[in-house]
Amino acid sequence: MRRLALACLTALTLAACQSHDEDKTAAAAPPAPAKAVTSPPPPLPAVANEQHTFSPEITPDDFAAHLRVISSDEYDGRKPGTLGERLTTNYIIEQFKRMGLEPGNKGEWVQTVPAVSTALNDQSNVKLDVAEGGGQEAFAFGSEMVAGTLQARADVDLKDSDVVFVGYGVNAPEAQWNDFDGVDVKGKTVIVLVNDPGWNANDPKLFKGREMTYYGRWTYKFEEAARQGAAAAFIVHQTEPAAYGWNVVQSGWSTPKLDLPESEDPSPRLPVAGWLTHEAAQRLFARAGKNFDDLAKQADVRGFKAVPLDAKASIHLQSTITHSLSNNVIGMVKGSEKPDEAIVYTAHWDHLGHDPSLKGHPIYNGAVDNGTGIAALLEIAGKFAQDKPRRTVLFAAVTMEESGLLGSEYYVAHPPFPLNKTVADINMDALPIIGATKDMEVVGLGQGDLEDMFAEVLKADGRVVSGDASPEKGHYFRSDHFNFAKAGVPALAANGGIDMVVGGKAAGEAAADDYVKNHYHQPTDVYDMRWNFDGVTQNVKAFYALGEKLADSDVWPVWKDGSEFKAIREKSLAATAKKKK
Repeated sequence: MRRLALACLTALTLAACQSHDEDKTAAAAPPAPAKAVTSPPPPLPAVANEQHTFSPEITPDDFAAHLRVISSDEYDGRKPGTLGERLTTNYIIEQFKRMGLEPGNKGEWVQTVPAVSTALNDQSNVKLDVAEGGGQEAFAFGSEMVAGTLQARADVDLKDSDVVFVGYGVNAPEAQWNDFDGVDVKGKTVIVLVNDPGWNANDPKLFKGREMTYYGRWTYKFEEAARQGAAAAFIVHQTEPAAYGWNVVQSGWSTPKLDLPESEDPSPRLPVAGWLTHEAAQRLFARAGKNFDDLAKQADVRGFKAVPLDAKASIHLQSTITHSLSNNVIGMVKGSEKPDEAIVYTAHWDHLGHDPSLKGHPIYNGAVDNGTGIAALLEIAGKFAQDKPRRTVLFAAVTMEESGLLGSEYYVAHPPFPLNKTVADINMDALPIIGATKDMEVVGLGQGDLEDMFAEVLKADGRVVSGDASPEKGHYFRSDHFNFAKAGVPALAANGGIDMVVGGKAAGEAAADDYVKNHYHQPTDVYDMRWNFDGVTQNVKAFYALGEKLADSDVWPVWKDGSEFKAIREKSLAATAKKKK
């Protein structure tokens, strides 16, 4: 096979956004020379200006080379709308061209996604003031609460809004559950619990028990509060049911929030949305003469009724609103026999950018999340470019996943290939680099027969499919495959396994816990020159093998009975069949 050389940094020929940060990106220091140490040294910095010769096969060295570039300091955390975006999308396009792919969006490499950025001003002086018990409580931004507007308004003034505790903030007729029954929350501030009733109650008969449903996701809770006419909603953070610490909430809400404009997403939006720490909620409820923890337990029981508090909330938000454009990057290997049928691989290229207020290392490099997914996407694309599949294979590096899966939402609304001609989506997000495993976790196990095909792929490699080790964390709703699933397209999301070849499940669980606690959405998610990529490359080959199985067959995966997405897919395919008659 011919081996191709890469010139990693080319001239920036693509204008990815209308506006970008003016900060210049500092050059990364070269790797320090190896030397004897008595304890593990810190991670060595990755650099973007290296030369590397790529193979058409999927290899650990090639995967690592892509990852070093994507997660380098030069790329400044890959925030949409910045120089980091232009570097990232340009790199992906240059790789697609080098491999011999075709543009995947109707002759174009990019699919332009409109975005609205809302940057909260003067955060240190933003406070949630609550009048209660004859006095006033103030909750500070960052340490006790976070807030912002979801309506892309420069000035929002919430004054003396009645406060109501609405349990989980769920309205689910099919589950005979409505936390808003009998209460009018129009113009009021609602306090909401995170996750599902079944999680805290540990009752498998409530929703899906400990497994999170979409009703448990924070995005749903804000959407439902807006549908109910609330002026503000605050979710009470608790680490275990949220599945991440307060530091994740704080960092996510301290940077500008991106969203699709209302013309693309007309669903109701809250004037004020935010989170409270558990301790802040306890203090707020106590001042109003209530016990938060007692009421939270009551909310687990069917028939719970919302509880108005003797409290009124006020907050003033001034924000800078910026309209911009960001890009999905889409490459294609056209099918040799059935070019109108497509398998889609997705991975988001964006991360959180940089925070100049942080001391030391201010860049959110996002090496694992999701430099690994982009490295996998590129490796698989290069392999398919050599193989000439029967069906078309698309490679979509999507934007604004960290802002609410916005790039994939736009893709699904404006698909380059009709969704009823889209065979499946295979999504790759935050692939762990922990060594070889005997399994691979499928998120949302039990949804469709795509996972059964994946099990066959792993069986040929002497491995097995395992279910999500933490279904209560709602991983199925937290990455880009979910937008395809909501549209009825069979979608697979799989992670590296937990049962490690060396160390077993205990070692795998310890590694996963360490990443979530110490690196997820933190500046410490950086490339480490000491990593071993054999295990993650094995997983990338499994993703490729599943796509190859689909691309060279006539199989159309289906959702299993009981999946909430089955009826959507059947309706879409039935409409297509009717048109053909």
